Amino acid sequence: MAINVVSIADVRAVTKDYLLSPNLTDRAFRSQPQVEYAMEAVRKGTLAVGVRGSDIVVLGVERKAVPKLQDSRTLRKIQLLDDHIAIAFAGLTADARILINRARTECQSHRLTLEDEASVEHITRYIGGVQQKYTQSGGVRPFGLSTLITGFSPEGKPQLFHTDPSGTYSQWKANATGRNSKSVREWLEKHYEDFSGDEAIKFTLKALLEVVEPGSKNIEIAVMRSPKSGLEILSAETVDAMVKQIEDEKEKADAEKKAKAKAAAEAAAAAATI
Repeated sequence: MAINVVSIADVRAVTKDYLLSPNLTDRAFRSQPQVEYAMEAVRKGTLAVGVRGSDIVVLGVERKAVPKLQDSRTLRKIQLLDDHIAIAFAGLTADARILINRARTECQSHRLTLEDEASVEHITRYIGGVQQKYTQSGGVRPFGLSTLITGFSPEGKPQLFHTDPSGTYSQWKANATGRNSKSVREWLEKHYEDFSGDEAIKFTLKALLEVVEPGSKNIEIAVMRSPKSGLEILSAETVDAMVKQIEDEKEKADAEKKAKAKAAAEAAAAAATI
């Protein structure tokens, strides 16, 4: 029986043809529908908004209604990764728990190994790497969540990053993820300024109120004012007071707009009678 001997050159030629094959895209991205399913989980998740001010970073999330007997503290959409880094997410909470625990371990490992705290960009790159790895490994599926990661750089400047289920990450001034995030992002693009302090918090609240029912039962806000200040979760009373202030300002602006329109109509009518 004749045995065919395959040379290294033949193997290299076949490998080259395989890599240049136009069907490689189909083979390489067989898991792409899985990524689309993960994206759909994000789109169905509760809304999360992040805003980077001149001296502050703000995270705001839509709260889901919880059963009367359930402890709401067990469902936190905003969590700390390190003393100076916080994360909010939209998508599958169980997946978020695993990813957040791995990111926290990386933060502590970085401190232990390099005797220095990890930068926001380093942790974002790590989280993006983990998410990307799960899009190409066998026997696993992509993480069904998108994240907003905030904190302060080593120079003390506020930062905001975004990652998606594919592992792509990018830096933003303001961004939204979750349900209706497209319309909220358009609103952010239209009204964004380099706010500071409470103005940045109000801006985040206004963005959430575009699609979320007003009230502290439906909204949670967290702020980080400096690298050493830690994460501050605003109380329900503070959120309600700011929501009322925003609604009062909106009513006042609407009343002024109607008054101007009425005055213009009366002036036009008077001019027509002359």
